[in-house]
Amino acid sequence: MLIQTTRDDHRIVWLTALAITIHIAESALPSPLPGIKPGLANVITIAALILFNWRLAAWITLLRVLAGSLLIGTFLSPTFILSLSGALASIAILALLSQLPGQGCGAMGYSVAAAMMHTMAQFWVAYWLFIQHEGLFYLLPPLMTAALLFGIVNGVIVFAMLRKLPSDIYIEFGMRI
Repeated sequence: MLIQTTRDDHRIVWLTALAITIHIAESALPSPLPGIKPGLANVITIAALILFNWRLAAWITLLRVLAGSLLIGTFLSPTFILSLSGALASIAILALLSQLPGQGCGAMGYSVAAAMMHTMAQFWVAYWLFIQHEGLFYLLPPLMTAALLFGIVNGVIVFAMLRKLPSDIYIEFGMRI
């Protein structure tokens, strides 16, 4: 029996493979503070949201978290739980924001909102499941500042990346960058 695939299936596979590659490469980067990473794989998610829709972006994100954790060896570990919680929160805010009338938030707005929600969800999951200590709250300001900064950087990357696409892409997808 031959499985019928759609154009979206192919997009999801290719974009997920790219996001996984970025995710694995980024996992090798040293972190100045626990939990602070640039989140460069989210560039693919935001681009997919803008070019296609939030459902496709959600599939890419969830598959990246699952496959990335299997390849790195963190599946079902605290790292996986934190990554999944952040991914679910960022997908939820992207789904909500993508329903705004007009042009939506654009690359920068989506990226910053997703980064902030991702970090906030990870913080609360870390607090409730792993480290119920008041001292953890001292990490929240630097974590949220890093999320804001990396959200801006990733938004700029998405914006620049999408600007490089041929102009007919803008018309076909009704791009909102």
